[in-house]
Amino acid sequence: MTAKHLAEVVQKVAAASARAGRSAPARLVAVGKTKPVEQLRECYDAGHRVFGENYAQERSIHWSPYDRELTEKSPAMPPDTRWHFIGHLQSNKAKTLVKAVPGLAMIETVDSVKLANRLADACVEAGRVEPLGVMVNTSGEASKHGVEPNAATALASHIVNECAPALAFRGLMTIGMPDYTSRPENFELLAKARSTRDDVCDALGLDATEVELSMGMSGDYESAISMGSDNVRVGSTIFGARDYGEKK
Repeated sequence: MTAKHLAEVVQKVAAASARAGRSAPARLVAVGKTKPVEQLRECYDAGHRVFGENYAQERSIHWSPYDRELTEKSPAMPPDTRWHFIGHLQSNKAKTLVKAVPGLAMIETVDSVKLANRLADACVEAGRVEPLGVMVNTSGEASKHGVEPNAATALASHIVNECAPALAFRGLMTIGMPDYTSRPENFELLAKARSTRDDVCDALGLDATEVELSMGMSGDYESAISMGSDNVRVGSTIFGARDYGEKK
């Protein structure tokens, strides 16, 4: 059933992208949080290559037997799997994550100069040839570990000017409403993210077409694409409800 659900989401992403006038579909990150590798492999075998995970080594306060961190899932998947890290990353985990996951393509949640520096140092130490893509988390709430939109330009500037070529600034990420629905308030958050992207590009002299927006999850990814999202993060719609069984 996982492959069937994936195909349905891929079709909806393509249709939403076409309605938005995109020349190519937005990138779909299949988020396998709390799900076993077998389900991710079913998506891989169906042709999907981009997966997202929320945890590096730290666990959530809840637990399930499938809630394995990215450093454990990565070796169990084929080497051409492309991983996006989409959870809060503590700076002291940067080295472990970069070293353990050769297929790490993107950190979507950079929220400090300290973390950017640690990631850049880790990439150099690991001998990465390909720059590690990073996005600035502009969610702007402590609970979401993001920076305020007005601080995004300074952090993006640091990444571009001080962390290259180890890191490559790819864009901005935002997290919508807690229930992930397409309520008017969520459209406001998406619109703010798009405005922040324009501000960053103007300040740094970047072409807006080269700076991505990552916004939209299971409940609002089609709406997010209509608002300009280039990258959507879909989990439960593909893999089913997450398992948050209490730890015994």
